[in-house]
Amino acid sequence: MLKFTKMSLRRGKKELFNNVNITINPKVKVGITGANGTGKTSLFKLILGELHADDGDFYVSNKLQIAHVAQEIADSQEAAIEYVINGDYEYRNLEKAISQAENVNDANKLAHLYDDMQQLDGYTVNTRAAKLLNGLGFMPEQEQNSVTSFSGGWRMRLNLAQALMCRSDILLLDEPTNHLDLEAIIWLEQWLKKYSGIVLLISHDRDFLNSVCTQIINIEHNELTQYTGNYDSFEKIRAEKLSQQQSQFESQQRQIQHMQKYIDRFRYQANKAKQAQSRIKALDRMETINAAQLDSPFRFNFNIEGFIPQQLVKIEKASAGYGDTKILDGVDLLIQKGDKIGLLGFNGAGKSTLIKLIANKLSPFSGEINHAKELKIGYFAQHQIEQLHLDYSPLEHLKLLDKNITDQQAQNYLGGFAFQNDMVTDEIQNFSGGEKARLVLALIVYQKPNLLLLDEPTNHLDIKMRHAISVALQSFQGAMILVSHDRYLLSTVTDKLLLVANNKAETFNGDLQDYYQWANDTRKNRLTSSAQSSQINNKKKQRQESALVRQNQKPIRQEIRQIEKKLDKLHLHQEKIQNLLLDEDIYLSENIEKLKLATIKQTKINKEVEQHENRWMELSEML
Repeated sequence: MLKFTKMSLRRGKKELFNNVNITINPKVKVGITGANGTGKTSLFKLILGELHADDGDFYVSNKLQIAHVAQEIADSQEAAIEYVINGDYEYRNLEKAISQAENVNDANKLAHLYDDMQQLDGYTVNTRAAKLLNGLGFMPEQEQNSVTSFSGGWRMRLNLAQALMCRSDILLLDEPTNHLDLEAIIWLEQWLKKYSGIVLLISHDRDFLNSVCTQIINIEHNELTQYTGNYDSFEKIRAEKLSQQQSQFESQQRQIQHMQKYIDRFRYQANKAKQAQSRIKALDRMETINAAQLDSPFRFNFNIEGFIPQQLVKIEKASAGYGDTKILDGVDLLIQKGDKIGLLGFNGAGKSTLIKLIANKLSPFSGEINHAKELKIGYFAQHQIEQLHLDYSPLEHLKLLDKNITDQQAQNYLGGFAFQNDMVTDEIQNFSGGEKARLVLALIVYQKPNLLLLDEPTNHLDIKMRHAISVALQSFQGAMILVSHDRYLLSTVTDKLLLVANNKAETFNGDLQDYYQWANDTRKNRLTSSAQSSQINNKKKQRQESALVRQNQKPIRQEIRQIEKKLDKLHLHQEKIQNLLLDEDIYLSENIEKLKLATIKQTKINKEVEQHENRWMELSEML
């Protein structure tokens, strides 16, 4: 359980939370929502002990294990699967203790440690880590690759897998879907639903929040408000609260106006002055109700200037790729006015390659691509964010597109993308990823394209901006091709799906749930095929290794057999002596010498048995 009691938190001069009173009970899955800069990440740092409350109390039992995803890009030479296993601290500690006990040959301690490992289910650790890696999109042959061999996005997946590997009671996830594709996101949803501890989840993915969360904590106006249900339930309840607040605000304003009229009319009349003063005091004591803030900070549309041709792009039998690697082959595609196309497919299948081909950013190996004369492309890609001028302001970026735009016109336009006041003229080098992405979108919208090519446009955007894009795209009159792992955006703005797989781009007959089933089946088939291929390739090697093992074992096994024969004979002698010592006559005075010899012989035989058994154990361990 996590408990906040009259808790307040500041970062520098800025107050993030004020007088927070919230309890988070065991096993609940909580979505943390709120605009950028409201303190969502600071809340996580408070829970992790990296920040401390300025006032009030925050309580979490120190017996609870908290897991979170490291934000640093891992830089390690160890194998991916070993890096993930590091997340299971209990297993790693026990593994270390076993190694230390083996070094000093502490048999008694080892027996206890081996039992602890069994109780911990430690012998399945590789299987559990491999399942996590597979769920997050790694193939079996990548498990032994070094961490540094993967790109930054895939290393963040390794960080996520490491956090999931931890035997935790509380799991903190800050935008876990940013580096995942659609298949991995749906897998993670299912994993989190089965997780038995508390989940605190920061996400701008509406469908992800709806699927996983049973509670929402919204951060707004320095307050944390707790709602029961998923994100859709929260939005509905919050809308009703805002509606009630607005109604109460308007009612209070009418009451204030009525009282003020009375005061203005009668405050200087002797017979009414007392009543006027009473109303003045009532106004002073009145707790003011604020107007509800219902409007989104975003106001824009994807407008088009000029004639829109019916046929925008036609691709015939095109192949494309990079260097000598062919990614797409024999692609036929016709893009017409009004088409809203979503691209589906695994990472690396060629979705971005197809968009680059359409955008003339990549030349085809073969085939034809015809663009309409009136075609005007608006292309959003992650690299465009990197190509912004860091020492330029949003206003200066807009003036690069239109030298004739006035400062006031630019400010009015940028205001529709929530660039207000000083942000309009500030250098963008201090902007967040989401603010830079908003600026790129603003620049694209300003150019009024008739074909939008959007490659993961929402990665850094909050829910309100994602919703604004969805609304704007629904009314867009041109054509659009979208690559996104945001299911809400895909389902609300696209009416046709293309599957990019096996070097092809073909119509997908089904919805997103059907695609997930296809992706899941395809991945299982790949795993089976990979396992079979690996098995075939390794058979010869296994036979050679087995022959070498047998050769190395041969002298050890021969010595073991010799010792077992000796032990059989010694056990027979032990039995004879034991029977002799059980005979009461051996203890008579006339048999004293016989008893003495039997005792000496028993001691000698027992010592030989112990020596041979110890050697047998050594040889068995060698095997």
